[in-house]
Amino acid sequence: MNEALEETPAKGELRRLAAAIREVKTNNADRTDVVVDLREAQQTRLEILAQDLEQVFADIPSDDERFDLNVTGGLQPRLWIDAVSHVTMGRDKRTYRFLKDTRNGRIVLAETPDIRKAADAVTLYVAERMVEREAVLAGDREPPAPVLGVLDREPAKAAFDVFTSLALFLAGAFVGVAAVLYFAWDRLAISF
Repeated sequence: MNEALEETPAKGELRRLAAAIREVKTNNADRTDVVVDLREAQQTRLEILAQDLEQVFADIPSDDERFDLNVTGGLQPRLWIDAVSHVTMGRDKRTYRFLKDTRNGRIVLAETPDIRKAADAVTLYVAERMVEREAVLAGDREPPAPVLGVLDREPAKAAFDVFTSLALFLAGAFVGVAAVLYFAWDRLAISF
């Protein structure tokens, strides 16, 4: 348990508040040091992985700017591979987690405590993305279709959609007024 609570003052010796505050601050500083040390250890592990991957990234053609091997700090250090994928350390601070952000959420591409296996997973991912790009550039494959939004539509189609929406709204309003008049006609006829 806490050392400060285990030590009790001797008889006749009063604990001073200033001493207790100093002791609490010291304990908090020790805990903060441990958290900072863990974060630095995570960042160091990611930097070692980045060093292992430097040759892989050096082999990427210079005209392919999708990949960027970069370690970022912060509360959760990350080794960025490209704009949507990164490696981070797991909860145990020893497991490499290779993650990819997708439209449907984050997926785990690989999770291993072995740095070689993590480097192999990243290398395979980079190779797959490069082959995919070559296939698209060669015309063998179509690039993934963009998600259609209002800005992606043709102007004529957008105008048609606005007209259709307005017509449906007016038709619904007409049906609503007709239904109210039909059901409330007896009440309205008595009032006149």
